[in-house]
Amino acid sequence: MSTPIAGYTAAPGPGAGPLVVTDDEALAEHLLRLCAAAGTEPRLIRGAPPPRDLWEGSSLVLVGDDQVERCAVMPRRTGVLLLGLDLDDPGVWVRAVQLGAEHVLFLPDAEAWLLDRIADAVEGVGTPALTVAVLGGRGGAGASTLACALAVTAARTGRRTILVDGDPLGGGIDILLGGETAGGLRWPDLAGARGRVSGAELAKALPVLKRLTALSCLSWDRGDMLAVPPEAMRSVLAAARRRGGLVVVDVPRHLDPAAGQALEQADTALLVVPAELRAVAAADRVAACARMRLDDLRVVVRPLRPFGLPAHRIARGLRLKLAGVLEGEPGLAVDVEQGVPPGIREGGPLARFCQTFLDEVLPPVPAVGGGVY
Repeated sequence: MSTPIAGYTAAPGPGAGPLVVTDDEALAEHLLRLCAAAGTEPRLIRGAPPPRDLWEGSSLVLVGDDQVERCAVMPRRTGVLLLGLDLDDPGVWVRAVQLGAEHVLFLPDAEAWLLDRIADAVEGVGTPALTVAVLGGRGGAGASTLACALAVTAARTGRRTILVDGDPLGGGIDILLGGETAGGLRWPDLAGARGRVSGAELAKALPVLKRLTALSCLSWDRGDMLAVPPEAMRSVLAAARRRGGLVVVDVPRHLDPAAGQALEQADTALLVVPAELRAVAAADRVAACARMRLDDLRVVVRPLRPFGLPAHRIARGLRLKLAGVLEGEPGLAVDVEQGVPPGIREGGPLARFCQTFLDEVLPPVPAVGGGVY
């Protein structure tokens, strides 16, 4: 169990593994085991206040209740957790305020929560990635193309991006990217994922486009596997989100359990609808299913010239916010056959639409590096 405590102010500086401060042998052993499970080796301080630079520079500070008096003189900072030794001692809450602790924890009840917090600190977890799901209102609407273009547009500017293929019958979104021969893990390799997956290790293991290094892609191989367990989708997307930046998920219209998990973890979703009556009718049913999983669902209209329904009427009929109108991309089919990813042409309709949308939903961040075509 973990309870928040007010009173912390200053942020810590950059640091390595957690700092453990306690003289209690059983508590120290328990915390060292948790750190080892998270893949880190902490600094253990016994019998004295920690050096100020170590206190301020550690990614996380775990203080046993037996050391509060010594540590209460240290500067206030975030990331200080107080480990209580006696559930029946009400004075621990007073000591937590004196220490400036963010939370009071009691082991073993808080073990799973603390393990996640230690792993977050080791990974340097910051602001979670914005996650955008893309799905089609009918077959052939162009959802996979838009998902690729969103990922390519974000990565082209250096933003860390992961594109996740959630459609087992889509043929492999890595083909659209021209990256089907790139080495790295595919869904069959991750189908057994459960619990916490390291975001850093996931990013290292996924295929990366040679000429767009900020973009990683998780797709399918050419085998017979037709589904991933929802637990695997949940674990993989959670790991991808912890990496920050942008996560784009290509979601099938038929929401199997894994696709449902993807929508539940998405911050927003785009429903791609061609401007024709039958497509709108089909999209209404898809939208009804998607609304059960997330709140922010928007429609992207693909116009049909010279006929076709007006975009604002489609959005009103579907009771969705209009994300925009996506014009056709000249030469797109040829580009795909030649391994040129959708959205790579900065002046094209796809890239312009994606850039406008991403400017709206993403906060400006410094570039993380990455190549361009």
